Amino acid sequence: MNGYKYILFDLDGTLTDPKEGITRSVAYALEKMGIEAPELDELCKFIGPPLKDSFMHFYGMSETDAQTAVSKYREHFSQGGLFQNVVYEGMPELLKSLKSQGKTLIVATSKPQAFAKQILDHFGLSQYFEFVSGSEFDGTRVKKAEVIEHALRECRIDDRSSAVMVGDRSYDVIGAKENGLACIGVLYGYGSREELQEAGADHIVETISELKDLLI
Repeated sequence: MNGYKYILFDLDGTLTDPKEGITRSVAYALEKMGIEAPELDELCKFIGPPLKDSFMHFYGMSETDAQTAVSKYREHFSQGGLFQNVVYEGMPELLKSLKSQGKTLIVATSKPQAFAKQILDHFGLSQYFEFVSGSEFDGTRVKKAEVIEHALRECRIDDRSSAVMVGDRSYDVIGAKENGLACIGVLYGYGSREELQEAGADHIVETISELKDLLI
């Protein structure tokens, strides 16, 4: 595994734990849409997938209503929710070690690229990454496969066997596979072992320490 030159990281549930910021922003959006929000723990299912898809899937919204809900979510998230976030213990040390070995580190997230950059800057993680690939506010590049493809293209990674994706949800695994990449699933985030196995993760680790052992 340490032969990979390029390592793509998901953001939410992989680099940081965004639970408070995301769930509070979803609750705000639901209430603005006239829906009583459940306990925040019940909204953890929104961590990972594209937001519009989640509002449609979990609350039966039309595409138009779901887009309105996404706008309300961003209204709350941009006013502080994006910093209601915690970097996983041991992650900065892992990133530093990988970078010192000459690895090229990239963020590939379905979160809007502008938000992702703000979060990485805020928590001092930007220094480790060569490129941040995310979605756009207009709905462009929301699917994980599109986000990964954009990162590969912009970083001019032609040899797909030289890159690996690291993420906590099935969307990360599926997006990686659609782009011909291997994928490492992590269990300290928000996906289950069953979810990652069914999606076809090449490796599954429980902790950042195990991830380090695999990559270094």
